[in-house]
Amino acid sequence: MNDKARLKRSIVFFLVPNFSMIAFATAIEPLRIANRMLGFEAYRWRLASADGKPVMASSDIEIAANTSLDDERRNLIGENRPSMVFVCSGVHVENYQNKSALAWLRESYNRGISVGGLCTGAHILASAGLLSGKRCAIHWENLPGFSETFPKAEVYADLFEIDSNLYTCAGGTAALDMMLKLIGDDFDENLVNSICEQALTDRVRKPHDRQRLPLRARLGVQNSKVLSIIEMMEGCLTEPLSLLDVAGNVGLSRRQIERLFRQEMGRSPARYYLEIRLDRARHLLIQSSMPVVEVAVACGFVSASHFSKCYRELYGRSPQQERADRKQLIAA
Repeated sequence: MNDKARLKRSIVFFLVPNFSMIAFATAIEPLRIANRMLGFEAYRWRLASADGKPVMASSDIEIAANTSLDDERRNLIGENRPSMVFVCSGVHVENYQNKSALAWLRESYNRGISVGGLCTGAHILASAGLLSGKRCAIHWENLPGFSETFPKAEVYADLFEIDSNLYTCAGGTAALDMMLKLIGDDFDENLVNSICEQALTDRVRKPHDRQRLPLRARLGVQNSKVLSIIEMMEGCLTEPLSLLDVAGNVGLSRRQIERLFRQEMGRSPARYYLEIRLDRARHLLIQSSMPVVEVAVACGFVSASHFSKCYRELYGRSPQQERADRKQLIAA
């Protein structure tokens, strides 16, 4: 059997400026190791950019491309037709605009080619209209802005999601887990285990494993009641719970909750709740084009003026300044 007959997948990685190097590398390396372990080229890949020129990652490392969008449009017909296309993106993805890229992704998908996104790639897939009613994953930091911008997409804070022939992952080392799942489906668990041994990783994480550290580890808090309250707070940002509601849910009095938060968090529960809501607001201001008043409502504020006052007190600048400073930073 010749190598072409044994080839499992031909993959195009489309590089977007400021793409995540860690997601890109951990997607390609398991494919390389799989080929080495198998002794033949089961996976083949090439790198594409909009114009065929090198692309700068968010780490300021430039990666050369093999093809351009024009090349890849022609490759949809013929022997160079890929079986998969992955969009590799990272920070500032919400500012990426390329109609040709979106049209190419739609055309690829409509021709039966599997399409995926690494890190924030789901944002570009959604912009192409591919994620309406589809399950997808995106980096937790981008999830608030994404869910507001694309309400029809079923986005989850999972490591990765596979919905039919749409593949998305949250970035970082989650790309490794998604590729290992792909390789396992193509071959078997023995090959996956061999790749893990070569990559010095001791397990393959499941799609629905959490992206972020557990609250206990992230906050350094051990009290189970405080952790339960914080989970409730994080789940109710648009319509904040009253302290009475919280007290009823955890079986404590308001005074007990106040005392616990002073001890464990160094501030009142009301102040901590406010900071959580303002942190979400900051992500929305940076990652979306939502009007400030809509950001305020999405984060549980009754008025834009109250929101602006609280925001300025915590961050030392107004919501409008936050957005203007971010635009200026990106333009630079």
